[in-house]
Amino acid sequence: MSGKVQRLDVKSVQKPWGRTDLPSHFGRTNDMPIGEIWFVGPETMQLPILVKYLFTSARLSVQVHPDDDQARHVGLTGGKSECWYILDAEPGATIGIGLNSRMHEAELRAAALDGRLEELIDWKPVSAGNFYYIPARTIHAIGGGIKLIEVQQNNDVTYRIYDYGRPRSLHLDEALKVARLEPYCLPERRLSSDQSEPLVGGIGSPFILDSIALRRGETRTLEGGPIWLVPIYGSGTINGVPWSAGECWLIESGAAIAANGDAYLFAARTNPTST
Repeated sequence: MSGKVQRLDVKSVQKPWGRTDLPSHFGRTNDMPIGEIWFVGPETMQLPILVKYLFTSARLSVQVHPDDDQARHVGLTGGKSECWYILDAEPGATIGIGLNSRMHEAELRAAALDGRLEELIDWKPVSAGNFYYIPARTIHAIGGGIKLIEVQQNNDVTYRIYDYGRPRSLHLDEALKVARLEPYCLPERRLSSDQSEPLVGGIGSPFILDSIALRRGETRTLEGGPIWLVPIYGSGTINGVPWSAGECWLIESGAAIAANGDAYLFAARTNPTST
């Protein structure tokens, strides 16, 4: 394969809920709380998919994102669906996805304003290996004590519903216009790092995500592009260029992925069937 490959740059994003105990391949934090690591291209390169690492010490706000149609209706570029792969979780760590039961708009608004909403979210215990796809319009929140990889549509559109009394503005009017006020209906998945499998896709999904498990000396050929290749553990080469865990590579038009030892990677791409 001769397609162009590019290792994306690392951008550290400080957050009050971030952490200082990042994996060593991200370097020192100088005791600044880093909440997110973004993989980005040059400023002139507008990429439709964003890959992140998240490191949490406290709960993130309860929030929701519009879908593409809803976002474009109010003049935005597009909506935001995302997925999470849990790398590590402290005992008792949880994520919130969806509501415990269906609600009316007036009920959710009142609960967000008086603090009861925190009890109405479906908080799920998590551990390393859990995987969740969070379609646009799903109410969600990430808890503290978690390290995860997020793959998302690269659109900065978030409506904050509840923030545990922190002094930040809410976006209740916008959120209530787009949110599904119901339980999360997708099954929980636990991934095996020795198995390659499709993770996200199908008609209507804005991106496709597959896992790739490789053994020592094995090579996998990826066709087409662009493809975001996310090595979770292991090392090897992409078209002869060395890769290692903690990086993200942009493959322009196909590549041969080889592993030096056992390896586990994600491969993401936009979905041509998305409407």
